[in-house]
Amino acid sequence: MAQRDRVMRMSVEQPLWRALAGYRVLTMIYAIGLFAAAHDGFARPWLAIAYFAVLGVWTLATLPKVASAAACTKPFLAADLAVALTGILITPLADAAQRVHDGGPTLPSIWTAGSVLAFAVKGGWRWAALASTLVAVANLVERGTPARDTVHNVVLVWVASIAIGYVVEVARASERTLARALEIEAATRERERLARDIHDSVLQVLAMVQRRGAVIGGEAAELGRMAGEQEVALRTLVSGGLVPVSRASEDAAQGAVVRSVEEDEPDDDGPVDLRSLLAPHAGSRVSLAEPGAP
Repeated sequence: MAQRDRVMRMSVEQPLWRALAGYRVLTMIYAIGLFAAAHDGFARPWLAIAYFAVLGVWTLATLPKVASAAACTKPFLAADLAVALTGILITPLADAAQRVHDGGPTLPSIWTAGSVLAFAVKGGWRWAALASTLVAVANLVERGTPARDTVHNVVLVWVASIAIGYVVEVARASERTLARALEIEAATRERERLARDIHDSVLQVLAMVQRRGAVIGGEAAELGRMAGEQEVALRTLVSGGLVPVSRASEDAAQGAVVRSVEEDEPDDDGPVDLRSLLAPHAGSRVSLAEPGAP
């Protein structure tokens, strides 16, 4: 039984989704730990507790949403970013004013970067730039003044998310190119297999009909001429090229005579595809053997 090649496609970005899921869980635990270590200094700790309860449930419940690009939908990304922005904006209400002024962490802390990275992995650097810009505006509003550490963190998230988004786009383009190359390779192997089968059966029959028709003469010669034309067309089709226009003489008395074709000389001395130069000379009596052809 003949074996057929099967092209298997593997997403190069799938490890990024697994890493993002782990990052979201770890940073959620980290943000809760920061609050637990400094909860005595919060002006309204109950507000922070309520937010972290929502954040914990949301993070764990949406883990399937960050499992793949198909599952990560636009509504989820919008809601996820809204959770992060809400946590940033309510930080001055929950935390003490002095801690906010001194540059204390926001409620979601570095969990916010996970939301921005989801935009980057899903939509590339343009989506990442949009999400990181919204986070930057929220951080500036929360702080009140563009302090140096705030600007530093904003620029860091902005540059990192755009860089990751760009890498994802390049990886996707490379994946498509590789998949296309594998498909072409599989198709070439299948064509070569078919070419061998056809060479052992149909082409030999057509060649025999052509020769016998030329020997018998009369109407058999016309049949032989037609068989020769079909042999040439079939060889060209199997080899992967276009079927050339018939160059056999319309005069049945001459049999399958190939007409001469004038070819223009190339304008430069660069590389020339010999197949295009030799193909006009192929016919019912002349066979053209090329790479991958029978």
